[in-house]
Amino acid sequence: MGEFFSNVSRYPKYLITIILGVFTALLEPLIRRSSNPWTAVALIGALISGLITLAFVLRAMVFPTPFA
Repeated sequence: MGEFFSNVSRYPKYLITIILGVFTALLEPLIRRSSNPWTAVALIGALISGLITLAFVLRAMVFPTPFA
């Protein structure tokens, strides 16, 4: 039974490793392109726009307005 819990305790480590690997694979090309000032401005704008969109979507999901 101890071996079972040992195996189950490894799964969060694998999940974190996979998530970090995906973020690294996605962000690495963007970081290389950020040396150009125009590209850096566009990336910062896209990041801010994405965060604002996420905030609006989460706010709409958590605090829905009634259709009265």
